[in-house]
Amino acid sequence: MHKVSLSLLVLTVIAQFSCNQKETERHPTRPNIVFIMSDDHAYQAISAYDNRLIETPNIDRIAKMGILFTNASVTNSICAPSRATILTGKHSHINGKVDNHFPFDTTNITFPQLLHEAGYQTAMFGKLHFGNNPKGFDQFKILPGQGTYYNPDFITKDEGTVRIEGYVTDIITDMTLNWLENDRKEDQPFLLMYLHKAPHREWLMAERHFEDFTTRTFPEPPTLFDDYSGRGRPAREAEMNLLTDMHWAGDSKIYPEVMQELGIKGTSDWDEGAFDREVGRMNPTQRAKWDAAYSVVNEEFKKAYPSMSKEDQMKWRYQRYMQDYLGTIQSVDENVGRVLDYLEENGLMENTIIVYTSDQGFYLGEHGWYDKRFVYNESFKTPLLMAWPGKTPQGVRSDALVQNLDFAQTFLEAADLVAPTDMQGQSLMPFLTGKGDEWQRDAVYYHYYEYPSIHMVKRHYAIITKDYKLVHYYFDTDEWELIDRQNDPYELKNVYKDPAYAEIRATLHKQLDSLREKYGDNSQISQRYIDEYLDFLEEQGSYAGAKDTTLLKKIFQDRRKN
Repeated sequence: MHKVSLSLLVLTVIAQFSCNQKETERHPTRPNIVFIMSDDHAYQAISAYDNRLIETPNIDRIAKMGILFTNASVTNSICAPSRATILTGKHSHINGKVDNHFPFDTTNITFPQLLHEAGYQTAMFGKLHFGNNPKGFDQFKILPGQGTYYNPDFITKDEGTVRIEGYVTDIITDMTLNWLENDRKEDQPFLLMYLHKAPHREWLMAERHFEDFTTRTFPEPPTLFDDYSGRGRPAREAEMNLLTDMHWAGDSKIYPEVMQELGIKGTSDWDEGAFDREVGRMNPTQRAKWDAAYSVVNEEFKKAYPSMSKEDQMKWRYQRYMQDYLGTIQSVDENVGRVLDYLEENGLMENTIIVYTSDQGFYLGEHGWYDKRFVYNESFKTPLLMAWPGKTPQGVRSDALVQNLDFAQTFLEAADLVAPTDMQGQSLMPFLTGKGDEWQRDAVYYHYYEYPSIHMVKRHYAIITKDYKLVHYYFDTDEWELIDRQNDPYELKNVYKDPAYAEIRATLHKQLDSLREKYGDNSQISQRYIDEYLDFLEEQGSYAGAKDTTLLKKIFQDRRKN
């Protein structure tokens, strides 16, 4: 009996060894994946793209190790929908997350789930934005919703909601490094999603950067005083102007009592609330450091404001914006460096795919704006730097038309997995393995939905090639826009009705129709999302943060008439 048991044990061990050997042979070098994403990080604020505003040596390291994409873009330039597209590999109208209001459909299959099922250890730390229980993760610690910069709360898998003292960018990195050091299993490949809140509005930097950044001066963009005369209603009616739409307290950090003393009205009731929500979380030590820096800003503003022209105010607000926004970037870059250093020091670089990106681009004063949403470059384009050390050629720049739609299939192919047939992107593996010349895509598709809402950017869809953008604004308008990307790099002139572009316009219309058919988008789907959204707004009795309530009331009146 003992001999039989021993024989069975030996056979079992041999069989197990054989299975493990076959698995190893089938996936001999399944790479680890470190996916680093910030929130609203403009490509203009990464020195590998442009060093006029800030130096980001650590993020730049990824470009030096691999490839930097100059034409990377999103399918829908707004936070939660972008993240849904990344996770599902599907356009917004397919995955259902078209805006920031409706919940994410958790029946969607995401690439982390598929990697987890295939034997990857998975972890997520930072900002997801939607959902409190991300599927397919062994470990997660995520911010509730937008989260906060100082002493933030985190929703955790094992400990419930916890509050951690400190600065959010540092804390997210501490969690990430702790997982790598103490929880990572050396016998499994891993997917690590390292997701920063910064530099999301209201742009609050770490205390260590207060004194430096609140005294810096930055070059102005050429289109800071754009009057939108070359375009139609959508650009003119958007509520994203630095002077007229940015909050004095929440954004520019002017103390509410200083606003009262100078007779400045907040742009909304939300203005002072945003200030209190963030600054009010500080402990006494943090607040003392804050006041030491920002009281100087406020005192200087009090002296200057009475004699400021509107142009002076615009210039001042641009500098204030850049000081805070870029101050948050400084911490992101420092902390990315900490993670890259760990990977290097622990022998994890060679078989790890490293990605740095943002959930979309952001306006840094271009067209006089902040925020995103439009299909214009600063919003539509997003930073993307990728490297697979040992496999990716170093220091490559590519103008290929790649999108956040492509991440899911890229990571699945890297793991030797077949992507679901309903995913809509293309794998970026050719670029990671030095075969970028095999890539073929001559146009991408974009669709923005969240209107009427905060910032009042009209609904629109578009086709974008390397040379042109054809855009259709719809719902309470019907306007077409054609932008010549090569001859009009600042995107100031709509040439849709210019006879010289008649042939190009006709070709782009055909291509746009073809893309909409390919991706399964049409006017009936758009109308369904309009109806659902307006039902939501009427039920809430809210205009979702928009200033122009007169226009919104007219939209609802017209809807009731029809």
